[in-house]
Amino acid sequence: MEFGAQVGCYRNKWDDIADVARRLDAGRWSSIWFADHYLPPPGRKEEEHLTAHEGFTVAAAVAAMTEKLRIGHLVLGNTYRNPALAAKMAATVDHISHGRFTFSIGAAWFKREHEAYGWDFPSMQERQDRLEEACQLVRSLFRSTEPVTFAGKYYQIDDAPLSPGSFAQPIPIMVGGTGPKRTLRTLARYGDIFNLDGWAGGPMTREYMDHKWSILTKHCEDAGRDPNEIRKTVLMPTLLSDDKAAVAAMIKGRRLGEGSAIGEKNFIIDRIGEIIDTGVQEIMFGGIETTQPDEFSRFEEEVLSVFD
Repeated sequence: MEFGAQVGCYRNKWDDIADVARRLDAGRWSSIWFADHYLPPPGRKEEEHLTAHEGFTVAAAVAAMTEKLRIGHLVLGNTYRNPALAAKMAATVDHISHGRFTFSIGAAWFKREHEAYGWDFPSMQERQDRLEEACQLVRSLFRSTEPVTFAGKYYQIDDAPLSPGSFAQPIPIMVGGTGPKRTLRTLARYGDIFNLDGWAGGPMTREYMDHKWSILTKHCEDAGRDPNEIRKTVLMPTLLSDDKAAVAAMIKGRRLGEGSAIGEKNFIIDRIGEIIDTGVQEIMFGGIETTQPDEFSRFEEEVLSVFD
């Protein structure tokens, strides 16, 4: 079983992020994940002046300073970069890390930062169309040893080489979201990693996981793919605390429920055991404060060590 950490890029300093990355790399953790926003989410006007580190730049820096952690985002917003540019950046980070990068991408949702930085914010249907086209283009670049030509409705490249390309194996693609009609179909066609996001508020039960996986399996059948080629992961919001007021505040403030692991040590350990029983291959934990690096070490010693 592998464990990862979603490390915050907001309301903190680079030195905090670097400290946490070093601790994770030296410990039991397998991966580190960053978000991709230009204003601190969820988008409170009074917080727009607070720090929001650019996610791809952070990933490159962490790639250079670590040795074993896999590195990725949860997730990149497709609307922020031309996908061919994003593929070029991904391949560079993959070489910096010697093959430890995962390309994770979603349709994007944060309307306010599009307004702030002058980017178009298309309809949900168009964003899904763009995401599917981007994943097709990027997968072609990651897996081709020859220049790629792509003529889509939204994106075009002409005899474009990806050099350097993937460091060793093709860079894996995670498609963010579990929408049954479009997102899971895009994952089945062009992705390699499924991720059930506990921040979205859905239950993280065997029944729910099996339901989503059955939809993905049907899309894989339609696409002529073996669903076993796709890695099954979950992102779990967490807070390791005996403080009932703090636990209640986190759950209520973010509308979190069965998709989370928030509470005292034994409760979190039991929740992790339940998730492992669903057949997932990796659990990423989000919510541990980057400004408190010792909390990552405490979580590792009190919780992750049980699963050695």
